[in-house]
Amino acid sequence: MLFKRRNKDEFWTRLRVWLWPRRNHARSSRYVWKRVLRIRAKPHAIALGFAAGTFASFTPFMGFHFILSFAIAWAARASFIAAGLGTAVGNPLTFPLIWGSTLSLGRFILGRSPESVGKAEGFLATLKLFGFQAVWDPYILPMIVGGVPLGLIAGTLFYFPIRTAARAFQARRLAKREAKEQHNGTMGSPETST
Repeated sequence: MLFKRRNKDEFWTRLRVWLWPRRNHARSSRYVWKRVLRIRAKPHAIALGFAAGTFASFTPFMGFHFILSFAIAWAARASFIAAGLGTAVGNPLTFPLIWGSTLSLGRFILGRSPESVGKAEGFLATLKLFGFQAVWDPYILPMIVGGVPLGLIAGTLFYFPIRTAARAFQARRLAKREAKEQHNGTMGSPETST
């Protein structure tokens, strides 16, 4: 029973904490940021992996974001861990914005008006009655078409600051290690007296 709660939370409490953490989202974001910086890889691989995870979050394939981000990271020779952490860009707070923007942009690119497609509540009813093929053309395809450019933009926006921060973090870590080794080397060497 190590690390388990003495009194289990109710379902509604767990749901609330999942949507809004007990501390706050800033703390969770700082944790992800520090985890990304501490990955032992080249700064380019870290940043590219996080960008791959971010890109995957802009696709409508819920449940496959990790797999997609790992496939992109593998193809780009990027960090798998950073790719997994990059999928945190897609979360319950950002998904409504991501889905709405990818659907709108996709319909714009494909030249489809929202009136010709139907209402949002029609998605679940259509899926239930007619299956996946019926929702592919009005919803999924526009989200894919809109998700590609938005995912590329978001990935690029994350790539450069993460690469810079990872490079600086690794340089500081190397400088500390060299200073420590130099300090230990001077203390451990016997003094020669003539």
